[in-house]
Amino acid sequence: MKDIVRIESTLIASGIKQIAGVDEAGRGPCAGPLVVAAVILKDPFAPELSKVRDSKELSEKLREELFDVVIEQALSYSIIDISVEEIDQFGLHKSNLEGMRRAVNSLEITPDYVLTDGYPIQGLAIPNLAVWKGDQVAVSISAASILAKVYRDRIMIKLDTQYPGYGLAKHKGYITAAHTKALSELGVTEIHRKSFANIAALINR
Repeated sequence: MKDIVRIESTLIASGIKQIAGVDEAGRGPCAGPLVVAAVILKDPFAPELSKVRDSKELSEKLREELFDVVIEQALSYSIIDISVEEIDQFGLHKSNLEGMRRAVNSLEITPDYVLTDGYPIQGLAIPNLAVWKGDQVAVSISAASILAKVYRDRIMIKLDTQYPGYGLAKHKGYITAAHTKALSELGVTEIHRKSFANIAALINR
């Protein structure tokens, strides 16, 4: 816990208190939405947050448990989903940046400073810092990564019941051998990203 709050401790020591962490889930999948979360924690040093890490380092069970913990420990949080249609129209990176802007602007409390995982938020009036591997070194970003990942996984599990046979509940829309096989057999659906090369190839074959 000591290492992961290093960035927040420096900001707090400088008099910056309302720190928002921002992260996304779903850049890589060829199906389903992109989800972006922002969260301002009451206290990043809180013992309740001691298990918070990059969501990819946690088991599904622990992520689900920490989802509720993060919400309980948040002064404010927001979760934004970017549709497949928007991703196809504007591109993944622009959609990701727009999602980060929306997530920050949807917070009930205006943060003093914003920490993001990897990408700076262009066009945001609030001071912000893009942190390399931020979800591994800043607890606010790690907390946001948990919110985004769990929320998106729940969406994909629900979509699995609407689009049976694709295995969405298991691979969450990522490009796996099973997903590719299902696409070849069942075809492309409205929840697949047509701008992704593997989906475009299936449409144009």
